[in-house]
Amino acid sequence: MGKVLSKIMKKLSADGPKRILMLGLDNAGKTTILYRMKRTEDFHTVPTIGFNVETISPCRGISLTVWDVGGQDHLRTLWHHYFDNVDGLVFVIDSTDSRRLHLARAELEGIYQHEAMKDVPLIVLANKQDNDDALPAEHIARKLNLIEWPEDSYYIIPCCGLSGKGITDAFTTLAQMIRARQKSHRLGLV
Repeated sequence: MGKVLSKIMKKLSADGPKRILMLGLDNAGKTTILYRMKRTEDFHTVPTIGFNVETISPCRGISLTVWDVGGQDHLRTLWHHYFDNVDGLVFVIDSTDSRRLHLARAELEGIYQHEAMKDVPLIVLANKQDNDDALPAEHIARKLNLIEWPEDSYYIIPCCGLSGKGITDAFTTLAQMIRARQKSHRLGLV
């Protein structure tokens, strides 16, 4: 399995870093996740006004340039400016914020209404799973209506941005999805 994954990652990184867009409502934990992946030892985050950009390597042989865009109301209206040439989307959900899941669903559906985002692989990170009141990933998937999405077009992964649990797996899965999408495009299947 390791050799296969290594080959995939080598081919994926051959043509440069992949452009990843990380979106979600405000206070979902996007910036915490980004800096945990960057492996910054001691960091303190503040609400993102605009965006953060970091290049990360979730596993050896792959490079992802992640655009973490702020999720406040007034910034969400600007998200569409980042949609061109995106290779993957990470949509972060605050698993403790059940009252705004309907808003997160509307934003996610709106993102995939844009032509540039139609076939972009999706990873949903159900963040803050370390809290006792965190909703399980399956519940979040139902509330986001992901069960209606085509199989293998998304994965929802429970995680904790503070500890890093689940995050590397999520970005590795996204890299594999991007590779599969590229292969389909080369073969003319998409």
